[in-house]
Order: sequence, then structure tokens, then C-alpha cells
Amino acid sequence: MRTIDSLGEIDGQRVLVRVDFNVPILDGKVGDDTRMRRAIPTLEALRERGAKLLLVSHLGRPKDREPELSLAPVAERAGQLLHAEVQLAPDLDDVPDGDVVMLENIRYEPGETKNDPELARRLASLADYYVNDAFGTSHREHASTAGIIPLVRRSAAGLLFQSEVDTIRLIMNHADRPFLAIMGGAKVSDKIAVMDRFLDVADVVLVGGAMATPFLKVLGHEIGEGLCEEAGLEPARRALEKDGYPGGKLRLPVDLVVADSFSGDAEVQILPGVDVPDGWMQLDIGSKTRTEYVAEIRKARTIFWNGPIGAFEHKPFAAGSLAVAQAMAQTEATTVVGGGDSAAALAEFGLAHSVTHLSTGGGAALKLIEGTTLPGLEALKA
Repeated sequence: MRTIDSLGEIDGQRVLVRVDFNVPILDGKVGDDTRMRRAIPTLEALRERGAKLLLVSHLGRPKDREPELSLAPVAERAGQLLHAEVQLAPDLDDVPDGDVVMLENIRYEPGETKNDPELARRLASLADYYVNDAFGTSHREHASTAGIIPLVRRSAAGLLFQSEVDTIRLIMNHADRPFLAIMGGAKVSDKIAVMDRFLDVADVVLVGGAMATPFLKVLGHEIGEGLCEEAGLEPARRALEKDGYPGGKLRLPVDLVVADSFSGDAEVQILPGVDVPDGWMQLDIGSKTRTEYVAEIRKARTIFWNGPIGAFEHKPFAAGSLAVAQAMAQTEATTVVGGGDSAAALAEFGLAHSVTHLSTGGGAALKLIEGTTLPGLEALKA
């Protein structure tokens, strides 16, 4: 993987930097600038070497040029973080010659997600060099993440991108042991390849959240009204067989918090086991499971967590995810969180800065773990 040190002399040259500034916009302002702050070291390093910057990002999934998905508020916030004026270029035909320019939402361009060669050519014509610091989009073969790379003089990964890749590769290939994986969230079918990989390389795999429901159903337990995708049953069965459960690496909940609806004011029961009555749904792990999972966290030397352990958005069902987050914050182990909802849970609990590495790209991180080729990364190897 080429790094920014390989770019050579860039003083006075324009560098197109693909960033992931897909941030929440609230009342016309950036609501959470965490992703932006993580990219600032790359941008400052390039500016210190005299480069002019053309920042390229997407925001949301526009179908046209919806004004609410304009990057204008993002450009304003970027200027504050960089202590520099950041001009917004309305389109590819009107790009000012400033020290720091941000191109309007790249997904306003219909060819972006199709990796259109003409769009890639137009982007490449705007700069001398290319840097990808948007790890969260590296699993997408888009014009600004893959198509542009062969068309510029030199290309490289940014500091954030490099850190993301190096961290995942380190824990997957050279983890201090015991190596613990924590898998939560919703869909087994989306994460079964990741689960298989952890069953190969980790020492223990904890399962929680709706992710656990198909496993419990396959084992013959009643799941009530719990979220259980039909497509997840066969992958769960295969994982249990591969693991040799209950004598293998997998750990499943032994007690549950259930409710009669998915809301903060729902009627709640604490079950001593895992058979959910009709009309109820499991929304968190119980106290016995929390104790067991925290004990595993305390024994581990490397921990990867993806997906909340319960419906942490509602206080009655936040205890499981909070216990995991607090235990990870207190351990001296290497702790990596794979973005997405688990990152949101850490932020909710005020613990986002307590882990070793918080990924900005949950989907890309999972793809890298499962061994899937990332187009944005592969293009930087050529």
C-alpha cells in the first residue's frame, strides 16, 4: 500500500483527497465532526508540504441534487478545523484555484457509484496527485475511490486510511492472546463470513443483540416476536456446527431482557433463561450473561467489537452494551471497535476515546476481516 511519503515533491501541486465527510447535518450545521477530525492529520501533512487540496466526499445517497445534501456546511466546518478558507466548488466545471477547495457532493454526479470512466477522467484532470483517506468507502468500486487512481501521476493512502488497514491486519494476523471477538447487531447473513473468520482466528466469540436470535432458534429455543431473519438460520446452523457448540469458541446469552414492544416505555421482563414468551421480544442480554461476557473481556489481550449487544438507544435495554463498553474502557488490552452502531453506542456512553482504535468504516473493516477484496485498497497496491 503506497503512503503519502511516496508522493515525492508536491509543493505547489494540487492533490485530490478523497475523504469521508459523510456526517450528520442538523439545522444546516455539522452535527458530529468526528470523521472530519480524524482526517485532519492527513490534510495538514499535505499542506505542510506545500500542496493545494481538492477535497472530495459524498454525503448521503442523493437521487438528484437535493440541497439538503449539499456539502456547504461541511466545507464551512472543514475551514474551521483547518484554520483556512475552504471554497466550495459547485461542480467539476467550476473549480476555483484555491489552497483548499471542496468539490460539491460527489454523488451528485450520476457516474460516481457506477465507476464511470469519463467521470474518473474528469476528476483526474483536476489534480496532479491523489490521496485516499476515506477507508469507509474503500469497499466500493466508485469513480472517486478506484477509477481515478490509474489516471493520476501518483496516488497514495492517507494517514487515517493507513492506520485503519494496519490495525485490522495487525489484530487478524498478530493478535496478542487471548483474542476475543464480540459480534452484535442484527443480521447474521450479513456477517456470517466475518463470524467464520473469527471462528478460525479468535479464541472466544461472544454473540449478542438480535444477532443471537437465529442461533437461539436453531438450538430449539422460543424467540417470541424477536427479530430473526429467515436467511440467518442456515448460516447460524453452520456456524454452530463448525464451532462444535457448546464446546467451542462461541458464547451465547444465557438470560435475556425482553419487552412487549420496541420503545423506551415498553413493559419489560427479565428472563432467567432464553425462551421468550409469545408477544415478547429480546432486546438485551441479562445480568448473568453480562457477568460472563465482562469476565471474558477482562481475560482478553486483544478485543474486536462490532454491533451493539442490545437496543442501547432505549435506556431499559442499554445495560448489555454499556457493560461491554465499560469493560473495554477499563482493560489494558488492545481494543478495536468496528464502526457503525457499536461506535454510536460508545459515543452515547461517552467512551468513544477509551478504545485503542475506533474504525471510521464499519462495512469496510468487516470486509477486510472476512478477506474480501477492497477496490479502493487494491488500487493503491498497483
